[in-house]
Amino acid sequence: MSHAEDHEGTRRDFLYYATAGAGAVTAGAAVWPLVNQMNPSADVQALASIMVDVSGIEPGTQLTVKWLGKPVFIRRRTQDEIDAARAVTADELPIDKMSQNRNNMELDASDENRTLDEAGEWLVMIGVCTHLGCVPIGDGAGDFGGWFCPCHGSHYDTSGRIRKGPAPENLWVPVAAFVDDSTIKLG
Repeated sequence: MSHAEDHEGTRRDFLYYATAGAGAVTAGAAVWPLVNQMNPSADVQALASIMVDVSGIEPGTQLTVKWLGKPVFIRRRTQDEIDAARAVTADELPIDKMSQNRNNMELDASDENRTLDEAGEWLVMIGVCTHLGCVPIGDGAGDFGGWFCPCHGSHYDTSGRIRKGPAPENLWVPVAAFVDDSTIKLG
């Protein structure tokens, strides 16, 4: 092998590596905008968490707020509603025995695992029927005194658990927490 052939091989290797490197950088530059477009937009990120003032909610009433494009029911329950919900254990539920609580998905559907406070006074749920996405009506509607979806006949109790009808799951409980005595943070 001559000295000229040795340089030729080295030069060829350099060209291969340089071409492959330039191709990788070009492919990365072309793919980055496609991947970046899948990130949430600025308006969605701004609404990822909201603060809700609940100081004006009286026992037995509820406030509906819009969060991430969905209605969220914030209900301050009466003692009768709490007692009715706590009288039913998760084992007695005919359809969904899981809490559907985004704070801890492993919990059963007992009322204590679905409420925001230990006393059970505050119940926060995404107000979308789990059957086909309708918005159930509340204020004691349905056969179990909670919410009723008139579109397809799903009945929820005072804890938002599906008790009758085609809905496959309980109303979902979003990530929520009290920031102070009168403010709930969603998200």
